[in-house]
Amino acid sequence: LKSSSSHNSAAGDAAGKTIEEMYQKKTQLEHILLRPDTYVGSVQNHTQTLWVYEDGAMVNRPVSYVPGLYKIFDEILVNAADNKQRDPSMDSLKVDIDVEGCCISIYNNGDGVPVEIHQEEGVYVPELIFGHLLTSSNYDDNERKTTGGRNGYGAKLANIFSTEFVIETADGHRLKRYRQVFSENMGKKSEPEIKKCKQSENWTRVTFKPDLAKFNMTELEADVVALMRKRVVDMAGTLGKTVKVELNGEKVAVKSFSDYVQLYINSASKEGIDLPRIYQKINDRWEVCVSLSEGQFQQVSFVNGIATIRGGTHVDYVANQVASHVMGVVNKKNKQANMKLHTVKGYLWVFVNALIDNPAFDSQTKETLTTRQASFGSTCELSDEFLKKVSSSGVVTNLLSWAEFKLSKELKKTDGTKKTSIVGIPKLEDANDAGGKNSDKCTLILTEGDSAKALAMAGIGVVGRDHYGVFPLRGKLLNVREASHKQLMENAEIQNIKKILGLQHEKKYDSTKGLRYGHLMIMTDQDHDGSHIKGLLINFIHKEWPSLLKVPSFLVEFITPIIKATKGKSVKPFYSMPDYEAWKEDLGASASSWTIKYYKGLGTSTAEEGRDYFEHIALHKKDFVWADDKEDGEAIELAFSKKKISERKDWLTNYQPGTCLDQREKRIKYSDFINKELILFSMADLERSIPSMVDGFKPGQRKILFCSFKKNLVKESKVCQRAFEFVYWNYHAYS
Repeated sequence: LKSSSSHNSAAGDAAGKTIEEMYQKKTQLEHILLRPDTYVGSVQNHTQTLWVYEDGAMVNRPVSYVPGLYKIFDEILVNAADNKQRDPSMDSLKVDIDVEGCCISIYNNGDGVPVEIHQEEGVYVPELIFGHLLTSSNYDDNERKTTGGRNGYGAKLANIFSTEFVIETADGHRLKRYRQVFSENMGKKSEPEIKKCKQSENWTRVTFKPDLAKFNMTELEADVVALMRKRVVDMAGTLGKTVKVELNGEKVAVKSFSDYVQLYINSASKEGIDLPRIYQKINDRWEVCVSLSEGQFQQVSFVNGIATIRGGTHVDYVANQVASHVMGVVNKKNKQANMKLHTVKGYLWVFVNALIDNPAFDSQTKETLTTRQASFGSTCELSDEFLKKVSSSGVVTNLLSWAEFKLSKELKKTDGTKKTSIVGIPKLEDANDAGGKNSDKCTLILTEGDSAKALAMAGIGVVGRDHYGVFPLRGKLLNVREASHKQLMENAEIQNIKKILGLQHEKKYDSTKGLRYGHLMIMTDQDHDGSHIKGLLINFIHKEWPSLLKVPSFLVEFITPIIKATKGKSVKPFYSMPDYEAWKEDLGASASSWTIKYYKGLGTSTAEEGRDYFEHIALHKKDFVWADDKEDGEAIELAFSKKKISERKDWLTNYQPGTCLDQREKRIKYSDFINKELILFSMADLERSIPSMVDGFKPGQRKILFCSFKKNLVKESKVCQRAFEFVYWNYHAYS
């Protein structure tokens, strides 16, 4: 093995460099100048959309600037503002930006830097803290401070990246005024000038000329100056009314954080957007303001005067409180919204001005606060009144609109289209002309289950497949008026009907020309549950496409007898029990000479009867008609809307026994269907769902007990063993 020295020598020779050229040791000052991005950020020109202060207003626009130059200005500015925390009597902050002379001056009053020699370092304190690296008054982490400085770089970085850097301070406590000039990137310094001052004089001024060459610049460009102006206005907003802030000799017309936020609100107003401003000063350390955004979270925040342009834990702390409250309100108003926290935040514009103990940031550029909430040194609990104001500001309305749009967009994904063939829908028997040029002549028959489908298919053998299609429903349709978005999206029955008919979400239909079928026929058992299925289908269409119910002959029903009375060759069909009972009563004793067949459901009818029904289809078909928007629409909502519970109770209470539809009518108003047929289901449903005051049983329970007594069932047995017996006995007992 070669020795490490020979290996290094060979490597050095191969690269054409000596060992000394390859491995170098730099002083920290040299390292800062060599690798500036580590300390002040990039020294290359960047373009970014930022807020700037121009012509007395905040403007959000693309800005081309060098982050490093902006940062050294900010370090001196934050140092000046920090003095307010050290000396509450500070009431003046002055910033002068001389663009032509490439010179910046920042002044603050209040206690100045002690003009005294540091006994350990042997230099005056002003020189120590402005001209020696890694010196700071913020190194004691046991001391809780709410200033912007932390790592001991700040002001020195401005010194290092300047051709000239002048520190002046008046120490009234020691009656001394101090002035010292640094030059050549802090490489040279003059001897301090010490003069006497009055006891009333306490101030500090830093004047520096940025080394533009280090930032690849030749002048103080307009964009970076606009950013600097904005930071001066920031200070007026964060320091408050007790500090007079001046920019180039003119007082900044911002006296509070609330005033400061208004600059942003005014900017939005110029764009024609009227935004609210909900402000609260929580305590001496927290000021919060909330406004509205349009789908993207916005924040303007400060920690100890530092502009945290990327937010951080302090913004999360506030925004999460607001968003959690708003989310609860939205989800309560629309349970289908399923609103998430990040979505709510997208509609908020949050402003935070906070004082944090010993703040920690993600980098020396201090764009993001990383201090944990538990270490803030204070709390910011937003009041109920504040949160209510936010909820009433329009954010809830915006989120509800967004939720409706999102739900609608998702439902549109399940839309049908007018096309001649569709695949992937089990048990669909499509009409030959469905989706074609004769689609308006086509009728889709929705049947109650597979047995009813078999009956319809037998009938279609008579009328043909060109204009008739059949699709069996699996039980009762979903009540879409009270269904969640998730239920709608996952309900295969709803999605299949949309696809078969070619229905599109939220589309208004004045005719059926855009559909695959021109008519929708519902074919159910002639019992109460069959009426409920018809009602649920009507409710589905009324909720999603109300205009379709107004299209003549779009929705029709196919009725079959519930009872047939036969005597020789004479056959009398009855389509309702009241009609049958009336006929029986009229006949009196002679009714016993007729043979009565009760049709439990469509499955009871034979294929031959099915063909007979369709041979005389006009006798079995009835059109639903829309007579009045108020009467028909309100009747449907009364039956199916959760909001109509109280009215529905009155509706059922006022039911008159003997109420039924006149089966001789060929056209049925929707309101008549609800009030004269569907109400019978509702009454029957109540009867079978509510225990009797007499014995505490529901009808189903009573029938089980009846059968158990009749069969003397006293031994333990499985439910499945007895279920058939219960149904069989009770069916024949009823018959």
